[in-house]
Amino acid sequence: MSRPTSAREPDGQRIRRRGRRPAGQQTKEALVEAARAEFAERGFDQARVRSIATAAGVDPAMVNHWFGGKDGLFMAAMDLPIDLGEVLARILDGAPAHTGERIVRTFLSVWDPVSGGPFAALLRSVSSHEQAAMLVREFVAERLFGRLVATFDSDQPKLRAALCASQVVGLGMARYVIRVEPLASAKPETLVTAIGPTLQRYLTGDLS
Repeated sequence: MSRPTSAREPDGQRIRRRGRRPAGQQTKEALVEAARAEFAERGFDQARVRSIATAAGVDPAMVNHWFGGKDGLFMAAMDLPIDLGEVLARILDGAPAHTGERIVRTFLSVWDPVSGGPFAALLRSVSSHEQAAMLVREFVAERLFGRLVATFDSDQPKLRAALCASQVVGLGMARYVIRVEPLASAKPETLVTAIGPTLQRYLTGDLS
């Protein structure tokens, strides 16, 4: 018995059939999609890994398997190719009095090479998509600066975290989205020198 021939286009060329995605990739994509919805609706702290896994139709253990935990899943849901723990370690590695400068330097070293990358894409979406706005708030104000401010013995930690977030989000919007000159093309160290002291005051200075 002869084997069935492949389907062909009218000109005789074979039709290349699209294969199914690997099961693991399907699981990861289902978790990320469910996580985006859960984080947008409940925020990071109230989101539950079990609820996300249930919505994705997979075992909760898959979150640790594929993403290393809730933090990793959140970063994947934001589509940001960075490790939050590594970023915080870089910012805190040095004299506390220069933390503001390291924030700017780290931010630019991550996003300048890709012209803002996924972070800029999120910023472009925040005005029209509440889900994107929620993800940006959670990442910048809570997961990044909320943790960072907690390492200092400063008053009004929530206000300080929000002020730091406003500075960094504003920098990202002006440099990568609106491209306000000369800020958009300024050398990183110029911005470190100009913006670092403001962030330092937000972190540890007198806000009265």
